[in-house]
Amino acid sequence: MSRKTASARAGQDRASLYDEITDKIIAELEDGRIPWVQPWGTAAAKAPLAMPRNAATGRHYSGINVLILWGAVVEHGFPGQSWLTFRQALALGGNVRKGERGTTVVYADRFVPDDEKRRARETGDEAQAIPFLKRFTVFNSAQCENLPDDIAVVAPPPPPGLIEPQVEVLIRATGIDFRIGGNRAFYVPSLDYVQVPPPQAYFEPINWHRTALHELGHATGHPSRLGRDMTGSFGTKKYAFEELVAEMNAAFCCASLGIVPTVRHADYIGSWLELWRGEHKSINREVWVM
Repeated sequence: MSRKTASARAGQDRASLYDEITDKIIAELEDGRIPWVQPWGTAAAKAPLAMPRNAATGRHYSGINVLILWGAVVEHGFPGQSWLTFRQALALGGNVRKGERGTTVVYADRFVPDDEKRRARETGDEAQAIPFLKRFTVFNSAQCENLPDDIAVVAPPPPPGLIEPQVEVLIRATGIDFRIGGNRAFYVPSLDYVQVPPPQAYFEPINWHRTALHELGHATGHPSRLGRDMTGSFGTKKYAFEELVAEMNAAFCCASLGIVPTVRHADYIGSWLELWRGEHKSINREVWVM
């Protein structure tokens, strides 16, 4: 396969995938739901608060796959966040029940076409890799049978007293200048520090941790880290985009640490809906690497 053909196919597949994911997220937002928060705000969701993981390898899914799998949990009311491919279920001595439909997730990587390898050898240049997407189907462990007992076990949520120390450890591990004080929560890009009011200022102390994780999400955009454009003022698309990134960062961190995530302001939904309709490719790329 030539580099040009491979690149064209990869581009078409990415475009198609972006459209599929965008359509699902827009539908959720139009119904007033927030896909990265809703899994634990509805009676339809039975699964514990957690990041989705592969039951065979123990590896957690990341990026856009988190939203895809959370959405499947809500849609079908699965009781857990463990997933397997058809072959993995067989390898574990079990099987997917007849008639069950899987959920499509994606794997992103790069490869070097043969003609590019030849060109690099002939010219002495470095071979250029082409990004690609590989789709594959996974099934929730609840869609399988005859699996080992420990595969489908749902881990109990951590005791509330253990949550806050984990968040504090995470804050320290980021190395970001984190200050407590004042009556507003914010991040200052020019000086690269986060400030959050003391926990006593919050009606429910756990909300302090949610807020801290949101502001730390903004700090990931600093030039020394991910280098996002943070020049947008309130009401602009740039501002809405940055708020969206920070919200999903907080949601992913909350799920990993056992804290029920919330959205700060419900009226953000309208701006996010408009943004996702017009800028979905750049948004999906950002979510991909989370």
